[in-house]
Amino acid sequence: MFHHVKELQFNARVSEPDVRFAKLLLEQFGGPNGELKAAMQYFVQAFGCRKAYPAEYDMLMDIATEEFSHLEIVGATIQMLLTGVNGELKNAADESDLTKMLDGKAAKENYIHDAMINPHFFLVSGGTPTLTDSVGNPWSASYIMGMGDLTADLRLNIGAETSAKMVYENLMKFTDDVLVKESLRFLMTREVAHFQMFQAALDGIQPNFPPGILQSDPRFSNKYFNMSKGDDFKGGWNKGKSPEMGEEWQFIENPIEHVQQTNGLLDEKADGTDRTENSVQKDNKSLSSERKAEVDEATLPENGIMSWSVYEDEIEAKSNKSKKSNQ
Repeated sequence: MFHHVKELQFNARVSEPDVRFAKLLLEQFGGPNGELKAAMQYFVQAFGCRKAYPAEYDMLMDIATEEFSHLEIVGATIQMLLTGVNGELKNAADESDLTKMLDGKAAKENYIHDAMINPHFFLVSGGTPTLTDSVGNPWSASYIMGMGDLTADLRLNIGAETSAKMVYENLMKFTDDVLVKESLRFLMTREVAHFQMFQAALDGIQPNFPPGILQSDPRFSNKYFNMSKGDDFKGGWNKGKSPEMGEEWQFIENPIEHVQQTNGLLDEKADGTDRTENSVQKDNKSLSSERKAEVDEATLPENGIMSWSVYEDEIEAKSNKSKKSNQ
């Protein structure tokens, strides 16, 4: 159940209208890294963990709801940046001179040019925000990413917050309005906060690597194939131990020769790791059984009736029934 509070989470303010920046800001209203994408992604992901991971469900729904609040901040800012456009477009009796509304900052020809690039924003919407990105591409559910596995979803969300943070960081370079920057800085900062929340939730699920259930093949999990000619750079990605599994990286200097010598890697051996095919299959069965039991226990109904919510009256009734039975 959602309850709308009319005041914004952060009091967005604008010094003066700026049609051009309003168009850029659409990127965070209806773009692939925007607030609606984030809100819907976390909202959808939450359904899959409602019973098995109630704490993470609560977090996902809280953050999803906050993202809707951020969408409202972005929409309100866009609307304020468009101050005058809606009224000017209503001036159908006379020829509209939008350069007056813009205080001479943009020529009418440039405004028309912008309208041709994104006609829905300037012509169809009548001076209100549209669910498109900055060049007019409509918002799409294809932006939403979710795998139905909480550890995988949390990693996707960490990436989503990273991308959104960078968009706000870049947007701040294209406006001189200190009040608009104030709102953008708040929104950017919340992306950093959410990043940490998702990371903490991921760290709280053990084991959480690799994503999903099935373990990786020990013959290939620590191989680094040197796929380019020139200087061979070394780092934590191909030297020493792998960060998640603690396996010794195996640097394959000549991939072509190595593939030929191993019959197309079919005869590859596991080196630099204690894992074997037997241990992998054992871990696969163990984790599969653990996760299945976890989900089944939380989701399968005792009396054949499935209920999503438990309301206060029902809780009180059960409590009273329990008291009577104990008397």
